[in-house]
Amino acid sequence: MESFKMKVAIIGYGKMGQEIEKLARSRGHEIVSIIDVNNPEEFESDAFRSADVAIEFTNPKAAYGNYLKAFAAGVKVVSGSTGWRAEHQADVEKMCSEEGKTLFWASNFSLGVCIFSAVNKYLAHIMNQFPVYDVSMTETHHIHKLDAPSGTAITLADSIVEELDRKNRWTKEKASAPDEFPIHSIREGEVPGIHTICYDSDADIITITHDAKNRSGFVMGAVLAAEYTATHQGLLTMNNLFSFLND
Repeated sequence: MESFKMKVAIIGYGKMGQEIEKLARSRGHEIVSIIDVNNPEEFESDAFRSADVAIEFTNPKAAYGNYLKAFAAGVKVVSGSTGWRAEHQADVEKMCSEEGKTLFWASNFSLGVCIFSAVNKYLAHIMNQFPVYDVSMTETHHIHKLDAPSGTAITLADSIVEELDRKNRWTKEKASAPDEFPIHSIREGEVPGIHTICYDSDADIITITHDAKNRSGFVMGAVLAAEYTATHQGLLTMNNLFSFLND
């Protein structure tokens, strides 16, 4: 991935925003604007308008509004905020396809999670041949996370539904029909993120897990996504950044 000097805005200055600032600076990029809950007027500033890309990590209630403000300022957005798509996905797709806006969105920017996602899809493809295995998922995150299941869990679950003919949907906590499978959500401590997918039969259990040690993988992925987004347009995803996800 080519690295070049960008002007970067940061929307959301929590732990992720602060680590993104450090990494972006270390890669030679300029931070031109930092926006948090205390200075929303910064969206109207010349400094924010000068940004090549804004990196946004906030919350489900604020994310879509942040996209609209950035788009109005002519700024591309990279976002890892989850929980907004059910209500606003169609609007965002239209803005990116018909109005020239750019959003790079991912439920998880970690390279490890991207690899895990590819493994998950391939395993589900294999398991489609073996209906004796029933599937479930458990995701664990820190107590500050507002949405459940996590965006990453939903993305993983959607891939399972695509590959397993016997499953048509996921549900929260408990499946009530044979064509459903459950996602169990746990919120405890300061856990960065653990996702476990389990295939259970009378004979044995097959389990795959991604366990994030810290936020560094997410931060690097977000900055790499910003470097990609600076020279591309439209609704972008990790599939654009990493070609192996399309195999």
